[in-house]
Amino acid sequence: MWTALFLRMMRQLIKRGALEITMPDGTQERFGSGDPVRITLTDPSLPRRIVMSPELGVGEAYMDGTLTIENDDLYGLISIGIRNFSLGQGHGVERHIGPWLKRFHQFNPVGRAKDNVAHHYDLSGALYDLFLDEDKQYSCAYFRDPLMSLEDAQRAKKRHIADKLLIEPDMRALDIGCGWGGMALTLARDYGARVTGVTLSEEQHAVAVQRVKDAGLENRIDIRLQDYRELNKRFDRIVSVGMFEHVGVPHYREYFDHVRKKLRRDGVALIHTIGRAAPPSRTSPWVNKYIFPGGYVPSMSEALKAIEKERLWVTDVEVWRLHYAETLKHWHDRFMENIEAARALYDERFCRMWRFYLVASELTFRLHRQCVFQFQITREQSSVPLTRDYLYQDEANRFRTAAQ
Repeated sequence: MWTALFLRMMRQLIKRGALEITMPDGTQERFGSGDPVRITLTDPSLPRRIVMSPELGVGEAYMDGTLTIENDDLYGLISIGIRNFSLGQGHGVERHIGPWLKRFHQFNPVGRAKDNVAHHYDLSGALYDLFLDEDKQYSCAYFRDPLMSLEDAQRAKKRHIADKLLIEPDMRALDIGCGWGGMALTLARDYGARVTGVTLSEEQHAVAVQRVKDAGLENRIDIRLQDYRELNKRFDRIVSVGMFEHVGVPHYREYFDHVRKKLRRDGVALIHTIGRAAPPSRTSPWVNKYIFPGGYVPSMSEALKAIEKERLWVTDVEVWRLHYAETLKHWHDRFMENIEAARALYDERFCRMWRFYLVASELTFRLHRQCVFQFQITREQSSVPLTRDYLYQDEANRFRTAAQ
């Protein structure tokens, strides 16, 4: 029964490109037209598992090695999946139960939020050293020039954010989800700010504290292992890069309520997040289980609805489209160059999982409606200039200096 359902689902869905499948019993099936991506299924339970949850079933089978691809063409297989499946909507049985699970998965009170963060960010720091830039920026870079190195593009991202914050010496800034401390170090060292950074990752906290000490900036940067909701201070500036994806829709109003309460009346906040250029949907069950439990990519309407209800001004919205795809390509290539070191840290299954994550993420930005949003937010409409000219003053000179 499950094999028949599986074949029927494939025939209905594969309309773009071609897929050739060698089934567990050795028979071959072909779907679509053109030069096919060829895969082999060796586990008899896979037809059932893929019908139940295609993204979870395929992802786990690739991790386990029970789904193999000719020439290990993971880019080809995931491209067919994205072009033919409405990612984010679900297929098979999961389509009917997904909406019921969405709010449960995104329920992130203080204790659970820390556990979810630990799942991903408390992995060995040596793993991230294999593919990130020297500043350990684990978020979308800003490729002002397509030929920029990853290091230069990450520096450009931090400069662009600092410019939007209109940061000045001795301003007090809060970095929500400060990671390994790169943004805090930039704001303090290059702009003279006094920064409080908060993270729920013990691994990131330890590294960030040491980096601050090594830079001699302990009098300007305070890195805390703390939930942002537990802070009771006000700041001139608030920045959050790559953290909003972990908040969860049920907590959006709570999040922006804290942004408003922690921001001085003339303050400026910059929220940088992966976004969905499409209506609200749900998180891939594979991503939720293996990569970012409790995570969710918001549509612009979901984020703006929460901001509006908390009486905040959205003074600028910028949409980055392919910047994250290029960032992920750099990460994937660096990871594969260091695959033996990754195997020494973990095992083959983990490495296959991580590659699946990097490739699927890159192709979602290239082929699906995923992007990055930057929301500049204030409590008063006069807190920032009325035009964007301030962002580009002397930009050419700064760019040439950074490239030297």
